[in-house]
Amino acid sequence: MNDSRKLEQFTRDRGATVFGVANLERLRKNAPEFEYQPVPKNMQRAVVIGMRLQDAVVDELVDRPTPLYFHMYRQANYALDRVAFELTLQIQNQGGKAIAVPASQVVERNPMRGAISHRLLGWDAGIGWIGRSTLLVHPQFGSRMRYASVLTDLDLPAGQPMDKGCGSCLRCVDACPAKAICKDSRDFDLDSCYGKLDQFRKIPYVGQHICGICVRACGGPDWPHSS
Repeated sequence: MNDSRKLEQFTRDRGATVFGVANLERLRKNAPEFEYQPVPKNMQRAVVIGMRLQDAVVDELVDRPTPLYFHMYRQANYALDRVAFELTLQIQNQGGKAIAVPASQVVERNPMRGAISHRLLGWDAGIGWIGRSTLLVHPQFGSRMRYASVLTDLDLPAGQPMDKGCGSCLRCVDACPAKAICKDSRDFDLDSCYGKLDQFRKIPYVGQHICGICVRACGGPDWPHSS
């Protein structure tokens, strides 16, 4: 079993649903916006791990996040961060270097962004495609996922970006309470999205910039791509 297989098994034993490896050198050339903060140049790969959200919680969303959705969101992030941290130790034990990038950590407010784009890393790794909502869309689970990444200098075999898209599906466009999602993901209205998130942050027992409505639209048994 090669290093990549061992690392994948390591993450799956700890609850990861999906695993992929992105080529950071390729991303620097083709999608430099993936790194919001400089990534050390000796880091040539990113291991992307994802965990599936609970359908029973997501399906109950109507037009706003609920306290139960917030709890699930927070616990998924915590679980991913724990696996990513343990994975860095495993890589170090194999003689490599590694940096765990948290599942959800804001480093800038205007616009709101994290240190690195897990969705672009996941796209490059072949886990899914970038949907109209700009979220990473897994071919089986849709956007009902959370992700974390581990940067490493190990020369792991990288995946290939997925040659697939949303087709004629417009469910997230129709569902978005901020009307921020368009047919073309390049036209996504980040200001409108953030404005709605700022409203949702004031919901009692939520208190965070989350939504989940486009996540609900993108997945589930009646989702167009689930068959």
